[in-house]
Amino acid sequence: MNNFFHIQLSLSLVTTIFSSFAFAQAPEKPKVYTQQDTLRGSLTKERTWWDVKRYEVTVKPDFESKTIIGSNEIQYQVVKPNKGDIKLQLDLQEPLIIDSVIYNGKNSLSFTQTKNVWYVAVPAQKLAAKNNIQVYYHGKVHEAINPPWDGGFIFKLDSLSRPWMTVACQGLGASVWYPNKDHQSDEPDMGASLTMIVPDTLVAVGNGRMVYKKDNNDGTVTYKYNVNSSISNYCIIPYIGKYVNFKEVYQGENGPLDVNYWVLDYNLKKAKPYMPEQVHLMFKALEHWFGPYPFYQDGYQLIDAPHSGMEHQSAVSYGNGYKFGYRGRDASGYGWGTKWDFIIIHESGHEWFGNNITTNDLADMWVHEGFTNYSETLFVDYHYGTTAGNEYNYGIRKGIRNDKTIIPAYNVNAQGSGDMYPKGGNMLHSIRHSMNNDEAFRQILRGLNKYFYHKTVNTKEIENYISKKARFDYSKIFDQYLRTVQIPVFEYKIEGATVTFRYSNCISGFNLPLVLTKNKVTLKITPSTKWQTIPLKPAQKTLFNTDAIEKMYLINCLGN
Repeated sequence: MNNFFHIQLSLSLVTTIFSSFAFAQAPEKPKVYTQQDTLRGSLTKERTWWDVKRYEVTVKPDFESKTIIGSNEIQYQVVKPNKGDIKLQLDLQEPLIIDSVIYNGKNSLSFTQTKNVWYVAVPAQKLAAKNNIQVYYHGKVHEAINPPWDGGFIFKLDSLSRPWMTVACQGLGASVWYPNKDHQSDEPDMGASLTMIVPDTLVAVGNGRMVYKKDNNDGTVTYKYNVNSSISNYCIIPYIGKYVNFKEVYQGENGPLDVNYWVLDYNLKKAKPYMPEQVHLMFKALEHWFGPYPFYQDGYQLIDAPHSGMEHQSAVSYGNGYKFGYRGRDASGYGWGTKWDFIIIHESGHEWFGNNITTNDLADMWVHEGFTNYSETLFVDYHYGTTAGNEYNYGIRKGIRNDKTIIPAYNVNAQGSGDMYPKGGNMLHSIRHSMNNDEAFRQILRGLNKYFYHKTVNTKEIENYISKKARFDYSKIFDQYLRTVQIPVFEYKIEGATVTFRYSNCISGFNLPLVLTKNKVTLKITPSTKWQTIPLKPAQKTLFNTDAIEKMYLINCLGN
């Protein structure tokens, strides 16, 4: 296959890097994981005896010194009895320092540190007991240099040289700026609050809804925001800058939805006509395919950010320059990507896959990124038609590197290949076409968001749900695309009134069904790794069109 531009995929964004490479690359050498990787990525005994119920985070950043002081009240419930012989593991990344830990508002607890992990000595606690610790901390915070690709606190100046602060920390972890149980499997079931103390010349915005704004009469003002829904640690984010607000009520599938737009003051004029139009198009398409927006109770916010964008729950960050495509560029090469704003559609798609449905382990992040990548195709399909959707999905395939598997090692906070975006999306596109029933496929997507509503999951739960509802065992298809770097080859040979075909360059048992259709002529086959021969009607011969097949399925065709 010809060389092409590589679309570098990182976290929840896509940016075009103008370098070429071959479609298949040699797999990377296995990474050697450290003790810190294991402590961060595994469910240790110091983590599993307690279940987080709520976070109440307070932070006061200093722009000049790039330091923060803050606290987090962690409310939790005991799910395994602790006689006091098992410590409580907290995560807070260097160079931040924990000052003190107060138990149930009274007793000071001792603690020790192992780099980014802090072990708190706790008293004996009975099963089902509900307790809390208040963790006070301060220090020089890890700064993101090229956000959101490298995470951390972001200290920038807007175009008028005024302070602008936020955080991007997916993968790196929320413990880069506040203490918590930094594992995706344990979200605060009762939501979270974020209190921000900032200079009175600036405005602070957080997830969900504003609780209050209070003037401290000392040159600072306090803003408090709250979400009632469970939320991923890395999605709790402060936005601090010269923001202004405009709002609306969107009539969505579940009724009135409060929508807030927070933009830098000088962007207000262009934001007012631009943002709502794109948000409405997004909701029309994605509620159709995925079901109701999952966080009506917390509202939806779109917020100017000093980086490209992130899927922060109910507070989506936006930095696409008010341009269609990804900063004016089309990832597909077919022109469809420049008809809508990539960041608004993609990052909002994560509200369903990533925020509503969250993976327990970072290794299963394809569930976030593959489905959200496919939300772009579904958006194009909804607004511009099936042919447009096929072309968009096929076009972004040039970003697949096959450098390593999409699912990496578990329990070490490891991220798989960036192929989880376009390869994951193309895998779902292949499954959809193999079903040849868009309504059934749509009900699977909606069913996932209903059945796993506000839950954390493993990839096998998602894979099994799809197979069960589709009434076909897709396990070998998932294994092929998620756990190998091979792209299957569909070999076929038409001779007279027959066609002989098989799959090669694939795992044993790979059995992706192919539904070929044109001008009301349809043929369904289920190739395997063994040669099969079937009769063909004259009209069915034209169905074996390499271009049409490859636009529907993530396979390479080799035939006459």
